[in-house]
Amino acid sequence: MTLIKTLIFTILVPGTVTILIPRWLLASAAGVERYNIGVVRYLGLVPVVVGASIYLWCASDFTFAGKGTPAPIDPPKELVARGLYRYVRNPMYVGVASVLIGEALLFQSLTLLEYVGAVLLMFHLFVVLYEEPALARKFGDSYLRFREEVPRWIPRIRP
Repeated sequence: MTLIKTLIFTILVPGTVTILIPRWLLASAAGVERYNIGVVRYLGLVPVVVGASIYLWCASDFTFAGKGTPAPIDPPKELVARGLYRYVRNPMYVGVASVLIGEALLFQSLTLLEYVGAVLLMFHLFVVLYEEPALARKFGDSYLRFREEVPRWIPRIRP
């Protein structure tokens, strides 16, 4: 059941952020503000694939190791500090941001690049104002140690 809830959340939230809203933004800005990077634009596929892989790996860790979902209303019951979480505290957000950056490159859209900035700001505010305090209350000292050892946004090289 947890896997099904994770799939539903993934379709509704990251799917909206990375597919529906960018599609709407691209349609509303069609032909207005493209920058010309030619063939280089296809390098945007790299962060799209890497970002989606990061998100799916972390969602799997939440589902199977954490016994919960990425949804704030049904979070993991156990602190997930394995996999990519050994390198950065918020790899799911990093993965979604990577997808968006790749889309901005792929579609050569300044509007999508501006959207990435807005999404990053919203992620940061949500993490700092809600998520971190909630995790500290729920997991106590184990989360506080995790928070001290693992950086919030910029992955460290070694776990």
